[in-house]
Amino acid sequence: MLKIGVLASGRGTNLQSIIDSIQRGDLETEIRIVISDRKGAKALARANKYHIPNQYINPDDYATKEEFEQAIINLLEEHKVELVILAGFMRLLTPYFVRHYKNKIMNIHPSLLPAFPGLNAQRQALEYGVKIAGCTVHFADEGMDTGPIILQAAVPVKEGDTEETLAERILQEEHRIYPEAIRLYSEGRLKIEGRVVKVVE
Repeated sequence: MLKIGVLASGRGTNLQSIIDSIQRGDLETEIRIVISDRKGAKALARANKYHIPNQYINPDDYATKEEFEQAIINLLEEHKVELVILAGFMRLLTPYFVRHYKNKIMNIHPSLLPAFPGLNAQRQALEYGVKIAGCTVHFADEGMDTGPIILQAAVPVKEGDTEETLAERILQEEHRIYPEAIRLYSEGRLKIEGRVVKVVE
């Protein structure tokens, strides 16, 4: 069974969708550890509720980003994590971390990448005036939201949408496709060829 570690900074709604998928039997995966860089992150409370090991690591305790990331790596390795899941982790990982887990880090982003990378993707979409928004699960690489795309889902932008209403509609799709991407990985069905991720039947 695939062992995953989840990095989260906030509410942990994508973490919850993964937990729900496991509990329903849709996803044969074990969450070994949830790690947050924020002490009061709701993601940690969610992990506690389901008796999942979890830990807050304070970035301020470390002199460099690499030392902070090494503390995360140590914890992930201690729990024998095979795939790292970024679920609202609000820090850009350094090349040091990304190379350590090459093609073994998944991220979800609330836009149809390569459009609107970085922060406030929903605001970017509304300001640009797009008619279709959405979300993307991708493998993390050394850039910001630039890694090979695994799955995407489209969401219509409606008249009168605000950042909040659009974000909520996108989030529903995030909760659907993130567990699905993890399932495909756990079944060995994702093959990376350059920039392209192929789903093998």
